[in-house]
Amino acid sequence: MNLPRARWARRPLLVPAALTALATLVPGALATAADDLPAPEHGLNLLVVGIDSREGVTEEEKERHRLGGRACECTDVMMLVHISAANDRMDVVSLPRDSLATLPGPHHDRRTGEAHDAHPAKINNAWAEGGPAFTTEVVEAMTGLPVHRYLEIDFRRFMDTVDRIDGGVPVCTEQPLKDPVTGIDLAPGTTRVRGGEALQYVRSRRADGQMDFGRIRKQQQFVVNTLERLRDGVLGDPERLKALAATLRGTGPADRGVSVAELVLLAGRLKNLSTARTAFATVPVRGFNPDIEGVGSTVAWDTEGAAEVFGRLGRDEPLPPADAVVPSEIPAAVYRPADGASLICP
Repeated sequence: MNLPRARWARRPLLVPAALTALATLVPGALATAADDLPAPEHGLNLLVVGIDSREGVTEEEKERHRLGGRACECTDVMMLVHISAANDRMDVVSLPRDSLATLPGPHHDRRTGEAHDAHPAKINNAWAEGGPAFTTEVVEAMTGLPVHRYLEIDFRRFMDTVDRIDGGVPVCTEQPLKDPVTGIDLAPGTTRVRGGEALQYVRSRRADGQMDFGRIRKQQQFVVNTLERLRDGVLGDPERLKALAATLRGTGPADRGVSVAELVLLAGRLKNLSTARTAFATVPVRGFNPDIEGVGSTVAWDTEGAAEVFGRLGRDEPLPPADAVVPSEIPAAVYRPADGASLICP
């Protein structure tokens, strides 16, 4: 279903291009951000998280897009984005939401005020217990990498951002994709989805038997195809571009939160980056851990494989190839990095 890499090898990454154009709409943005956005010797690391929050979602939307039930107020999506110091490569590593983590202590649960010592938990619970700063601390401890900037997006902002893209975003599947939980129902081939249906797609993990690992690959493919769609119409319309950027970033404060001005500066650094110079992978996973009381079933990282992945990023080197990492006990979780060009729908 994917186009050959050669056809797309010279196409620029679209979010940087869009944000570069946005610089003309934000007087002084580059100068303001220049002193704030780091330019580390070994590359910049941005933690992007998707929050399971229904805030601002109407009851009608909850029913139509199967968003009922209690929100976990946790991170459904975690992507660590590494941008090389030379701004000529971007590597994205997804961290499964059920990864076993040790949440450091002592700390206070922001929901209850209860004091906690260090304890095991799923990595997505770090945000629920301690918020953005605590989540960043946990990711830094698990990866050994510094997180320079942080960006989070909830259901409302995701749907609204996608709805600002004319015609929606293409998603493609070789087999029928029908998930009774999220309600997504796609025939084989390429389909354009808009806000609510797009959310159903990136949340789907019951349709292909691959659970969270299949959902992660859908999320990665959706990111690449969204970038491609921004080329059509948005870049040439300053008002639409400004509105889309504002919707995507939002206004919520966060420790080390990336600003619109910083995104504009980052876009300037990446203006010549092509989709073929991007790579997407999931952290190497060994298998499932035995159930832990109070935590449940968790995913065990392949310690050596993860160290190889994050060690290379820490040295500002490309992701290791698939054959450099021991295969997982979970077939759907086998480490298979893919360049962005290979994920674009026809």
